Amino acid sequence: MDDAIQRARDKWHYRGQVRPEFAETPKDGQESVWDYPRPPRLEADRREVRVLFRDTLIASSVNALRVMETASPPTFYVPPSDIQMAYIEKGVGSSSCEWKGETQYWSVRVGEDVFLENVGWSYPEPLDGFERLRGFLSFYPGRLTCIVGGEQVYAQPGGFYGGWATSDVLGPFKGAPGTEWW
Repeated sequence: MDDAIQRARDKWHYRGQVRPEFAETPKDGQESVWDYPRPPRLEADRREVRVLFRDTLIASSVNALRVMETASPPTFYVPPSDIQMAYIEKGVGSSSCEWKGETQYWSVRVGEDVFLENVGWSYPEPLDGFERLRGFLSFYPGRLTCIVGGEQVYAQPGGFYGGWATSDVLGPFKGAPGTEWW
């Protein structure tokens, strides 16, 4: 393993084993992001996931993968077969996750006049343990309308992370200033 990746992994204080005092306590039917593990857990989710730009359906799936990572709302990844790829084009730049690998950003173009840059991402060559994400895309709920099981999600704070917050997931969530290494 690359030393830089190991250093980044070692910086995280919370790893899902102990819920910190400031975490909200879940009730029946709720989850705490402080119970999610690090490294993240990846699982299939059969709830309907939809992604829209205004009235244009970008993606619809009951075959999404959900990634749950300490301190973040889950992120939903949609298989390319459930995405209207005619609206999708490669974005610019990239970022890196010490668990999942290097990203490829994706943009959305609807018609001739609407272009939304870097509203989604994928992991073309995911790191060990996250190979199932290869080819799947996720989208920023702060830039597009994202729906899980009929509920519109809201964006994780801060604009960088792409968690899909719903009423059954409790925080607080990382992303706001001062939460980088929770």
